Amino acid sequence: MTSKRTRERLVSRLREQGIDDEAVLQVMRDTPRHIFIDEALSHRAYEDTALPIGYNQTISQPYIVARMTEVLLQDGPVSRVLEVGTGSGFQTAILAQLVDQVFSVERIRPLQEKARQRLQVLKLRNAQLLHTDGGMGWPSKAPFDGILVAAAPDEVPPELLQQLAIGGRLVIPVGGGSQELRLVRRLDEETFDTQVLEACKFVPLLSGTVR
Repeated sequence: MTSKRTRERLVSRLREQGIDDEAVLQVMRDTPRHIFIDEALSHRAYEDTALPIGYNQTISQPYIVARMTEVLLQDGPVSRVLEVGTGSGFQTAILAQLVDQVFSVERIRPLQEKARQRLQVLKLRNAQLLHTDGGMGWPSKAPFDGILVAAAPDEVPPELLQQLAIGGRLVIPVGGGSQELRLVRRLDEETFDTQVLEACKFVPLLSGTVR
């Protein structure tokens, strides 16, 4: 289930799908995805598929985790990253091994608490977690060099745009029925450049918190 061969197969699939950032591939290979899902599904941990984690949420498929991470890091090293939607903590763990600091917000407290425990097991101490309404981001920690959103709003939340540093990158799925993955760059105080990357499928970005 967690053998080196199983993980190598996953990395080979990611390469075939166009992921070519060696640092991202290495972290995807080394991070034990099986600890981020329920034991009953752990035999599927290294399949390239999204899996349920409770509360109508999912752990994203490895391809989309790698793709979003690669796009976020495309312009070079990134110091401070906001993650919207901690979920299982898997994407958080990937980011924490590639950037200086991760600030991750989650609206569902039980998911956040499990994610915190998993990050502690992996001794990843550069991720700070906050239980809050994700669409509002984490204003007191802004600005961020990168923002990665793991749930889809109908439109890009203006609150997140304002928390992006000049020169920063926002990677976000957008849409209701059909969704597209977008890269938004902040060029100056008022100007944002948006690029559509590909079709995608995420759970919706919801407001409010769950205890």
